Amino acid sequence: MEPKNKPISRRKFAQRCCMGACALAWSAYSFPDLWGREENSALRIGFPNDGPPTLWQWSKEARWYKNKGQLIHCTLCPHECLLAENDRGFCRSRVVKAGKLHTLAYGNPCTIHLDPMEKKPLYHFLPGQPILSIATGGCNLRCLNCQNWEISQSRPEDLQNHDLMPEVLVNEVARKTIPAIAYTYSEPMTYYEYTYDTSERAKQHNIKNVLVTAGYINPQPLIKLCAVTDAANVDLKGFSDSFYRKVCGARLAPVLNTLKIMQQEGVWLEVTRLVVPTLSDDLDDMRAMCDWLAENLGPGVPLHISRFHGAYKLKNLPPTPMETMEQFYRIAREAGLHFVYVGNVPGSKHQDTICPSCNETAIKRKGYIILENRLENGRCPCGEEIPGVWT
Repeated sequence: MEPKNKPISRRKFAQRCCMGACALAWSAYSFPDLWGREENSALRIGFPNDGPPTLWQWSKEARWYKNKGQLIHCTLCPHECLLAENDRGFCRSRVVKAGKLHTLAYGNPCTIHLDPMEKKPLYHFLPGQPILSIATGGCNLRCLNCQNWEISQSRPEDLQNHDLMPEVLVNEVARKTIPAIAYTYSEPMTYYEYTYDTSERAKQHNIKNVLVTAGYINPQPLIKLCAVTDAANVDLKGFSDSFYRKVCGARLAPVLNTLKIMQQEGVWLEVTRLVVPTLSDDLDDMRAMCDWLAENLGPGVPLHISRFHGAYKLKNLPPTPMETMEQFYRIAREAGLHFVYVGNVPGSKHQDTICPSCNETAIKRKGYIILENRLENGRCPCGEEIPGVWT
């Protein structure tokens, strides 16, 4: 054992000072989270020393980060991970190599599907049109009920990937005259660079871009992405910070900010709320959410109330009772929202678009199929303009 009064070398002294400084810096960033203060706190938890041995062909330097001494500060999302060399971010798709932050999710979608627009769900955006849906591995949330956990909770290099760089993907979509691309299934904000570059090229070919997202992103990168985004469905998972922290590993406030920014930046916006029994089925919570939507986004924002079915780590919970779904629908309408839909319920009577003026059916649906569309240039036969992007 080393005697307590034994002098130490200058080198060891410097090492200990450095370690102490890092510990103080980590404490300064972490304490607000430990004590539950909202402010600008974040999780800042990644995967230490979990980077791959070398970067691969689907790597690209990330756009949103800063150098903090010998550490890297990712500024893409509210987690704002602080990472050292070879560390992996909370989203699993960003690593530090050679003192720079890199994404491992660029040009390598693990999932590609041709979907109906209504599956996103988007009911007021190009109804009945097909949309190419892509996703890469990784996500910056930890939702216990995730339906796509096999890809969202995986590292990109642990999946089977397609080689589709932005220019190749867009050229193929244009050749097949598919009108839109959806960045979906996992979380498009975590493969931000791929989403942005593909969207930018798609706009040049008059192809629409759709984000299906949890909306957990910082304002600056979001505003830049909105410039090349046409529509979004944002999954508002609950309306309490405690729910977001407990079930999603995130916070509520940044998501609400995302909703306001998207609308301000001209992105067509629809909102989905999944109703999870015992966790996000409180009626007062729903009233507060609907009041917020009506006040901040306006009565014309479509709301999709989605029925829960057990998945991932919540397989023990039953499906949402139909009585609860009906109660939530009534609450949303009473809050003044004009366009409220019920999803994950085959045969639901709340799938049609009803004109708020004449109360007649403007668009009749069965599942993802359009049975009748009575709109002309976005107007009901009675003359009422229905908000959306129809052509």
